[in-house]
Amino acid sequence: MTVTIGRRELLVALGGAAAAWPLAARAQQPDRTRRIAVLMTNNEGDPEGKARADALRQGLRVLGWTEGQNLRIDWRWSGGDVGHTRGYAAEVAGLAPDVIVANGSPNLAAIKQATRSIPVIFVVVSDPVGQGFVSSLAHPGGNITGFTYVEYSSLSGKWLDLLKTISPSITRVIYLFNPAIGPRLAAYFRSSFEAAALALSLKAVAGEVQNATDIELVLQTFAREPNGGLLVVPDPFTTVNRQQIVGLAERYRLPALYPFKFFAMDGGLMSYGLDVLDEFRQTASYVDRVLRGANPADLPVQVPTKYELVINLKTAKALGLEVPLQLQQLADEVIE
Repeated sequence: MTVTIGRRELLVALGGAAAAWPLAARAQQPDRTRRIAVLMTNNEGDPEGKARADALRQGLRVLGWTEGQNLRIDWRWSGGDVGHTRGYAAEVAGLAPDVIVANGSPNLAAIKQATRSIPVIFVVVSDPVGQGFVSSLAHPGGNITGFTYVEYSSLSGKWLDLLKTISPSITRVIYLFNPAIGPRLAAYFRSSFEAAALALSLKAVAGEVQNATDIELVLQTFAREPNGGLLVVPDPFTTVNRQQIVGLAERYRLPALYPFKFFAMDGGLMSYGLDVLDEFRQTASYVDRVLRGANPADLPVQVPTKYELVINLKTAKALGLEVPLQLQQLADEVIE
């Protein structure tokens, strides 16, 4: 169920970035090797992290930038460890690259503290205005711009509606998140989820977790009462710990909605969220423009244009759920 969200001119600017550049300009080689630094939320050995890195490389190659030829990329992997992120950010800024790519809100917050002069392109960051990263989407100002993830106020209702559709008996939903991602963002999605739950006559329960022990205790406690469902908030911590979360959801028989496709690929019941790899490929267009002299302050923040619904029928069967045929037909991918 691919969803196109307005602002088609942005999609043209992104998806057609390569075509928008004159061929002569794209063919022009810089007079020196340029350097970018990338601070990722995943662990270095995570297959999803590798796929994101490959997507960024692919986007750069299309625009004439090849690692090891005219481009050097310094990779750092925070692994969802918010406590260590400042150290990684200081290290990245100390490299004095031409551009920094920051994946995720905690990484971006740390990078913003580490430098106010190096151009920064963010990717998969929610509510950048509300979190104080940019002045506005149209005119970000400063040295930061990039690509957002979700607007919780619009997606919270969609997530809960999908969860209710696949499991009509649920009356309670726990939303799992790490409060260390930042107080502004936590308050933003807390209010969005609770409002959306109220509209669907569901009881919303905050599931705050900061380590593996928390995850097990919180879900075990919640599952003691019947008719519960799980909604996993997109943040670096839940991404890194996705296999534990998916496993516990199955153990405690909690129908769950996840924010990224790779959760469903790893055995999660259902996911609905943006095409993350596509967003990493599109991020290359802004890296390219900055390397060619553009000012981040003049590059509007880009919003998601494509979302994917993935359903894991094998997991649904294990939970005793019958997935409505109409919902299966709406899905972009059904895992047998």
